[in-house]
Amino acid sequence: MKLHSVKTGALSALLLLVACQAPEAQGKPPASRPPVTDVSAEDYVLPPLPRAWVRLKDAFGGVHRVEVEVAATPESRTRGMMWRKELAAGKGMLFLFPEEEVQSFWMRNTLIPLDMLFINSKMHLVGISERAVPRTLTPRSVGVPSQFVLEVPGGWCQSVGVVKGATVEFEGVSSIPIVP
Repeated sequence: MKLHSVKTGALSALLLLVACQAPEAQGKPPASRPPVTDVSAEDYVLPPLPRAWVRLKDAFGGVHRVEVEVAATPESRTRGMMWRKELAAGKGMLFLFPEEEVQSFWMRNTLIPLDMLFINSKMHLVGISERAVPRTLTPRSVGVPSQFVLEVPGGWCQSVGVVKGATVEFEGVSSIPIVP
């Protein structure tokens, strides 16, 4: 009788242990949290953006080629460079808008200083907002209509001699649809 009681006790303890294990250990997926839908949230996952190139002529006749991620949707334009901890020289983000109008940007949740280059539909640089201060809500605009805005590391324009009035060319942008 004693032997049966020990076996029954051991079996009961084993069953209790299995019943108390986490759901994933029993083959059930863990409870997942809903996906983050706020594009400005740090843990929002933006799909990879298309890549392209922007060529800018400087004040001395030189040409500077910038590899860019292209923000052509409302979500990608809203997200922009938020939460990035660095932006290498020669890299940037190009914002494509459906129409030419006065554009305004802020630095909400942007952790690095940026130069913002405002480009009109005729591919002329109509103004620059240099060294925008991170994590500020101050609107940055040049007060002139533009259809495209290029963001590059803060101080880049001054370091390479790119100034208002420069001509701009895009490479690999024409096939990217602009979503209003």
